[in-house]
Amino acid sequence: GGSLVAVPAHHTSQTCPGCGHVSPDNRRTQAKFACVACGYENNADVVGAINVLRRGEAMIRSEGRDDARLACVVNGVVMPSTAGTLRSGLCQPT
Repeated sequence: GGSLVAVPAHHTSQTCPGCGHVSPDNRRTQAKFACVACGYENNADVVGAINVLRRGEAMIRSEGRDDARLACVVNGVVMPSTAGTLRSGLCQPT
């Protein structure tokens, strides 16, 4: 009883999950994400995963499917889809 949603990955690793600012300067190295607008920092792959998950959730909601339940796995534990967005404490999830 699941669904597969193809999510466009365009700019997912350059978009801040805290404030939404998009810039190539947010990701100056392969591994580190640091938002130039608000200072949010995290691993770039984690940031990309958060943004892909949120885009997928938005796509499902736009189809009128409010019964979708999504989660992500952080350190082997299933957590709500906002998991990992507050590690720096500088930004609130959008």
